Amino acid sequence: MSACPHVTDLSRNAATKDKSAHPASDVTCGINKESRVPMFPFPKSVFLTRGVGVHRHALTAFEYALRDADIEQQNLVSVSSILPQHCELITRAAGVATLRPGEITFCVMARSETDEPGRRIAAGIGLARPKDPAHYGYISEHHAFGMAEADMRDCVEDLAATMLASTLGVEFNPDAAWDERKRVYQMSDLIVDSLSITAFAEGASNRDWTCAVAAAVFRFAMSDEPAGSS
Repeated sequence: MSACPHVTDLSRNAATKDKSAHPASDVTCGINKESRVPMFPFPKSVFLTRGVGVHRHALTAFEYALRDADIEQQNLVSVSSILPQHCELITRAAGVATLRPGEITFCVMARSETDEPGRRIAAGIGLARPKDPAHYGYISEHHAFGMAEADMRDCVEDLAATMLASTLGVEFNPDAAWDERKRVYQMSDLIVDSLSITAFAEGASNRDWTCAVAAAVFRFAMSDEPAGSS
């Protein structure tokens, strides 16, 4: 946000102008903001999944990657990057069991693909959860070429945890190594954990398309199986 201060100033000026023009700024179209019903319900749970697919056609390779991730039968809608409050992390098996073919399914997805033999591709999702379940968390996504799987894990976990730490007021050195900042986050007692899931592959030798996907998939019904149970 600091890279575009003029956008921030413009938004602030617009907000100020709107308030002066409409004194009843807490009422939108005659509906009080406190009682306004959200357009969509809040997700109750989320699960992480990943997959890799290979085919001579790029689209089919993507389809095979979704099959490998067990989400190919969904109408997927990509969103970003907030973990809703009170949203429970469940296992992939528990989450997949709630899916219905053709259902519109919201997710945060990372996707990487190549048709170059031997080229490394990686896609990752990071998740950071606050200790207070009434506070929202963060989900990060990243895809890259030539990146080792371990580096991708650290990258997406770092992104999610750092975004959450900055909203919670945790003081940290942004130039410090990830391991050092991770200890600071853990010692703050404000972040319960951060984790990641990655998909990693190398381009097929016959120049077929190789696709890697990783996703955090939201569910609107509670599951009986928490993530720690498997």
